[in-house]
Amino acid sequence: MRVRSAALATAAGAALLLLAAPAPAPAAPAAPDDARLVAESVTVDPIGRIAADGSVTLSGTYRCTGGTGPVFVSSNVSQGDQSVRYGIGGTRAVCDGLEHRWVNTGTPDTVVLEPGAAHVEATLMELRPMSIVPLPSFHARQARDVTLTAS
Repeated sequence: MRVRSAALATAAGAALLLLAAPAPAPAAPAAPDDARLVAESVTVDPIGRIAADGSVTLSGTYRCTGGTGPVFVSSNVSQGDQSVRYGIGGTRAVCDGLEHRWVNTGTPDTVVLEPGAAHVEATLMELRPMSIVPLPSFHARQARDVTLTAS
């Protein structure tokens, strides 16, 4: 009977402590316009440009938070066979949690791209310092169909 009385007394004491404890304050709702609460992202604009010299300009937006190494927005384009991609420049990213524009320009070495439908992929990538060689760490990626126009 002693064990039962001790258990009952312990349970009653715990219940009293819970009732006496102050209620937790309600969590403050997150401000929907706080740019730092949005996840890291990269976007590709629906229109790219091809200059008379064959150079291609692609653009979009990105958002990233701090990193331990330099962060870049890289892009590539393909026409027809999407397994064959051509790198189009790279832009150094500012990772302050705010949305920024990126613009990359480059000329594919082995092909002349034509105005019309194309597929573009943009990647937000960090070079993290690891021992001797920095290793890539991917923050965000977007792939989309675009239209290349003559400029």
